[in-house]
Amino acid sequence: MNTLHKRSPLYTRKIPRSTSNYARPRREHSGAVVNSLKPLPRAMAERTWENTYELTDEKLEQLEEAESLMERMDLSGAERVLLAMLEDEPECIPVLSNLGHLYGKHLSEFENAVEYYDRVLEIEPDNAWARDARRRYSRYIGRD
Repeated sequence: MNTLHKRSPLYTRKIPRSTSNYARPRREHSGAVVNSLKPLPRAMAERTWENTYELTDEKLEQLEEAESLMERMDLSGAERVLLAMLEDEPECIPVLSNLGHLYGKHLSEFENAVEYYDRVLEIEPDNAWARDARRRYSRYIGRD
């Protein structure tokens, strides 16, 4: 008889479980941002990154829209926004980089991705991100 699986009468009593964190009411502070329907304070709404390419607020909003469309897998919508931006400013590095990313990662059109990254590197030869992405997609099409 295997005694390892038997329970001793001492350990068979039920131990009450505490309620989970999900069942407990949250403690919230009256001044917390999550409790407020007011807009975020200006310091929190400002960008935490530097606008290196000096894009206008309109261009930044369009880029954010294109990136949001990519995240939602509306790839044709993102492509449409980025190509329209490229018509306005054909040497805009963030737009060229996003098009390279769109064609390479999402659409698997590696030749197009390499072309956009080539254009980025013509304008900004020290752009390591574009250089690495171009190298990766060049391997996929047999160009090293």
